[in-house]
Amino acid sequence: METSVSHAGSTTHVSFVCQRCNQPLKLDTSFDTLDNHTTGELTAPLVTVTPVTREDPSVDIDVTNEQGPYTTHGCLDERRCDGVVHKTIPPARMMSMESANSFTLIGEASDGGVTEHLSRRIKVMSDLFDIMSGQTEVDHPLCEECTDNLLDQMDQQLKVTEDECQDYRDFLKRLDYTAGEVGCSEMAHGGDEQSLQSELAFLRTEEAGLIAQLEEVEGERRQLAQQMAHLKTEAAQLGHQEEKYQHEYSELKRQLLECEDDQRSVDNQLRHAQMQLDKLKKTNVFNATFHIWHSGHFGTINNFRLGRLPSVPVEWSEINAAWGQTVLLLHALANKMGLHFQRYRLVPYGNHSFLESLTDKSKELPLYGSGGFRFFWDSKFDQAMVAFLDCLQQFKEEVEKGDTGFCLPYKMDVEKGRIEDTGGTGGSYSIKIQFNSEEQWTKALKFMLTDLKWGLAWVSSHVSAAK
Repeated sequence: METSVSHAGSTTHVSFVCQRCNQPLKLDTSFDTLDNHTTGELTAPLVTVTPVTREDPSVDIDVTNEQGPYTTHGCLDERRCDGVVHKTIPPARMMSMESANSFTLIGEASDGGVTEHLSRRIKVMSDLFDIMSGQTEVDHPLCEECTDNLLDQMDQQLKVTEDECQDYRDFLKRLDYTAGEVGCSEMAHGGDEQSLQSELAFLRTEEAGLIAQLEEVEGERRQLAQQMAHLKTEAAQLGHQEEKYQHEYSELKRQLLECEDDQRSVDNQLRHAQMQLDKLKKTNVFNATFHIWHSGHFGTINNFRLGRLPSVPVEWSEINAAWGQTVLLLHALANKMGLHFQRYRLVPYGNHSFLESLTDKSKELPLYGSGGFRFFWDSKFDQAMVAFLDCLQQFKEEVEKGDTGFCLPYKMDVEKGRIEDTGGTGGSYSIKIQFNSEEQWTKALKFMLTDLKWGLAWVSSHVSAAK
């Protein structure tokens, strides 16, 4: 409530605020006075509740809220207690009781008449609104819009209450009708007690039979429960066995996969070994071991030069190594063919190889030398080279027995210790050092290596194929 007094214009203005929307209100002048009659009408009960008895079903049940509807935070709050529905509509903006009922006097204390009239008017209005607020749970005053809204909500609540009362009346009528039918039925069967006793006995017999049947079913249920428990135990055992078998299966599967991997590995190794074997079968071991070629005027075996020239003085250690490889090759070819030499036996001994006389065991013919060429007068070295030429001639004769078309490119004269070039210049070259030149000796050794290379090729192609 707001109050203002103006002495200049002798105007007094009192303004109340709506307790719901806090808008200022303009009150009618009829609220200036409040007599006892009006106070009695306001404090009288708003609604009289007529008690309703069950004996008169035609009387409507009227349940009315004496306190009036109210809302909480702008909506209806419904409470049911002892058959009475209470609904409250609180103000939208909560204000304390002190601010709602308090007022402020503005003006001088000297204007006693205006102040006294204003205080009386404010007291009358405050008492009026207190009475109205005490009758309901709604705080007054209210503006016209809030009052219309409140009336609409009360009309809606009234309609809901009337619908509930109609439902109660319908239910009460049905209840009374059912009670009447039950009473008539009891009166009709009152005189037939014997029939009821018979029916009761029959029902008891039927009950006993049903109880027996129930006990039988209960026994069957217990048996089925036991069977179920037994089956669950078996299922658990089977589950454990299945898990065990699954582990065993997984282990066997793992072993199988490992065996398959091992088998594939062995197959791959076998294929690789077979490929290597096929490759080795196609490989000429003599050609791979003894490579006979030439280097200028020199014949070479495994890159060792056999011979020497005035312009190219080959070291005797290289010549001795070449003779050792030559002896080893002829010895290997003879063993491959199963040939046993007459008169001499080849003894491969590296760069100190020699020939042994079969007629005189103490006689050894060395195929190695040292020192210069012109002053090399060791006849045993020449005898050894001639004896080697004799063994090569025996090898040639043995080969020609099995293949009449085979012929070495250079003819050998063992008695003279010479090799003839029948297809070229037609010259004859001595394999001895004494009374010979380095060029002649080197060429004779080259021709000898060439004959040996042809013999190696024949043995590799014929003897290996035959075996």
